[in-house]
Amino acid sequence: MGQRRPPPQVQEAQVPCFFIFGDSLVDNGNNNGMLTLARANYGPYGIDFPLGATGRFTNGQTYVDALARLLGFQNFIPPFARARAPREVLRGVNFASGAAGIREETGNNLGDHASLSQQVTNFGNVVQVMLRYFRGDTSLLNSYLGRCIFFSGMGSNDYLNNYFMSNFYTTSSDYTPKAFASVLLQDYANQLAKMYTMGARKVIVTSVGQIGCIPYQLARYTANNNTNNSSRCNEKINDAVSLFNSGLKRLVQRFNGGTELPGAKFVYLDFYKSTSDLYRNSSQYGFEVIDKGCCGVGRNNGQITCLPLQQPCPDRRKYLFWDAFHPTELANVLLAQSSFSTQSFTYPINIQQLTMA
Repeated sequence: MGQRRPPPQVQEAQVPCFFIFGDSLVDNGNNNGMLTLARANYGPYGIDFPLGATGRFTNGQTYVDALARLLGFQNFIPPFARARAPREVLRGVNFASGAAGIREETGNNLGDHASLSQQVTNFGNVVQVMLRYFRGDTSLLNSYLGRCIFFSGMGSNDYLNNYFMSNFYTTSSDYTPKAFASVLLQDYANQLAKMYTMGARKVIVTSVGQIGCIPYQLARYTANNNTNNSSRCNEKINDAVSLFNSGLKRLVQRFNGGTELPGAKFVYLDFYKSTSDLYRNSSQYGFEVIDKGCCGVGRNNGQITCLPLQQPCPDRRKYLFWDAFHPTELANVLLAQSSFSTQSFTYPINIQQLTMA
């Protein structure tokens, strides 16, 4: 008889759970049942994802899907919309909602969504469900949550679907870019502090990416400025989000170095720098098209997002953007890899170091 082979080793997750807050860049189905234009539960969204069109706003994995894999999770983190039982939520929950922002009114032009404050409230409800599993032992639950990773990627819609949408919102006339960044950061700090009181200790916060260079902005900017250069970025938007980003990094320094949130460890993930790296060095990563969506309508495939059953580009790996707003799966995987074990785009430590901190 041949020697019996040992069973395959299943990689243990590096942390017990992973909680996600954010917008359509990381939403994995929370908007599916909402009355909103910010939904992606139809083909060709999810064309390269094993489960099909689940509500992810890309062709395959989102950034947090790829990060969860690197963290050692065997299954994808479930959306809040369908994660309810104690055993379901023990490994973490994704609260992200397409069109969501830090400000309550952000994204209302697209319909229903869960704002950041609603996502934090939802997390509080999940904590109460988990407490039942821990038989009411708050100390034991807090010890468990203290080893988990929390990801918060917010702010893009506060610019795209608020500040720079003056036909629907008054914020651009109410605030200078500097003042708007300041009120956003104040609101954000309050919500992050609430997460802390509910048990969050290891927290990743992301800067806003280079959204002046997404196909949606390229389509609008080039059309409005009568230029033939279809790859020209809207630097007015990039400059505005840079004010928010620099303030967010200072907030991380404040939280890590002060006495406000004792025991908390925050990591600043520089999505602006990392997305800019993919954009500038696209050929090194195999991207041939960086100014058009793989799927979409109009100039730069960026004037309308991917329509139901629309035929996308055949080779998604050559495209940096899936649609008018969102990166392709390959871009998401590359972004996750670059932030996990290197310190090129993270401060003060990388994500792998955060798991061991």
